[in-house]
Amino acid sequence: QVQLVESGGGLVQPGGSLRLSCAASGFIFRSSYMAWYRQAPGNQRELVAGISSGGSTNYADSVKGRFTISRNNAQSTVYLQMNSLKPEDTAVYYCNWAATWGQGTQVTVSA
Repeated sequence: QVQLVESGGGLVQPGGSLRLSCAASGFIFRSSYMAWYRQAPGNQRELVAGISSGGSTNYADSVKGRFTISRNNAQSTVYLQMNSLKPEDTAVYYCNWAATWGQGTQVTVSA
């Protein structure tokens, strides 16, 4: 069955970095558009970044220049490198493929 398993969240100080990973299985990963979304308390889930099968990327304006999405097709894994983190980046981050979501990983940016 299709599975997306995120890891790498945690507590970090403002200005710090984290790298999220999403291990995918059950579908043809190398042919798939993959994305990271996030949802903060009281807010709607929003797209953070996406990456096509060919490696083209797109980002929310709020994270451009700070976050980088990448993929390893051999390991069926998509990554989100987050630098210069801000308190407003605090949210649960979800990996997404089509209509499938991971369980989410909490990212908290706080001093």
